[in-house]
Amino acid sequence: MNHTRYNLVLVARNEDNLLELGQDFEEQFGIKATLITKDLAGDEAGQQVYDEVKQQDIQVDVLVNNAGMGEYGLFATETDLQKEIDIIHINVVALVKLTKLYLKDMVQGNDGKILMLGSVASVIPNPLMAVYGATKSFTYSFSEALRNEIKETNVTLTVLMPGATDTDFFNKAGAMNTKAQEKARETPAADVARTGYDALMSGKDKVIHGAANKASVAMAHLLSDSASASAARREIEDKDQEQESHNMAMSLGIAALAVAGLLLLSAWNRQNPVQKEYTKAGYRRKAGSLKNTATNLTDDLADKAKSTFEDVRKSVLNAVN
Repeated sequence: MNHTRYNLVLVARNEDNLLELGQDFEEQFGIKATLITKDLAGDEAGQQVYDEVKQQDIQVDVLVNNAGMGEYGLFATETDLQKEIDIIHINVVALVKLTKLYLKDMVQGNDGKILMLGSVASVIPNPLMAVYGATKSFTYSFSEALRNEIKETNVTLTVLMPGATDTDFFNKAGAMNTKAQEKARETPAADVARTGYDALMSGKDKVIHGAANKASVAMAHLLSDSASASAARREIEDKDQEQESHNMAMSLGIAALAVAGLLLLSAWNRQNPVQKEYTKAGYRRKAGSLKNTATNLTDDLADKAKSTFEDVRKSVLNAVN
């Protein structure tokens, strides 16, 4: 695909990083980078960015709503409320304001492109990052509605839906010791950006980066919300806590079996010899009956599992392809 060369307007709250990035882009690609230092968590940040760009007489042909942040932990007892309010301001409020202002200009000129950074979390409940996941669900629903509203224009709106990606996101969210963060190391941010750029230039409605993420989204449509939430939690749960929970469950299970065995042994020892022989015969009959029942049930479950697995496999393959 031939890549169009654009001048850039870069917005971030860290001025030093912004200057370094802008200089790199100008030297590497021969474009002009306009830098705006702004914290998008502020109430008026979106309007202020728009006004500054207007004052410099810059026409925005492509809007990329990429800014975002997360907060890791149990919502009720562990996370910081102010940080979660900031997440809502950055991921939702600033996104809505910038989209409102620039989409209006694009519709009036009947031309333009918008790229929204969604997530696999847009369609899968996200325990331990509940507010972040909810903002991504908002982005997805908001984008679908806007796309319908502008379908008679030449303006396009694309949602990029990556999974865990190798950025500083997990570090800033406090979620470093998780399986999701480990998976993120295998997905370079540049690869995700290229997927989003190509989809944006092609005018696609949405794009999911990576075959594994496509499979996860396909499975989410087949499973219940509670099952999807449980699966998502296993991916984002602290690895040490996950191991402790597993060990505790194993210990409780072994303890329960031990107690049950002691109770049975105690009851057995209280019986007289005649009762014991009668009980042995009864156990043998019950064991035979249970064996037949278990065999029939296993065969039935195997048939159902095979059928269900085949349906799921076809759905996942269709989604990936």
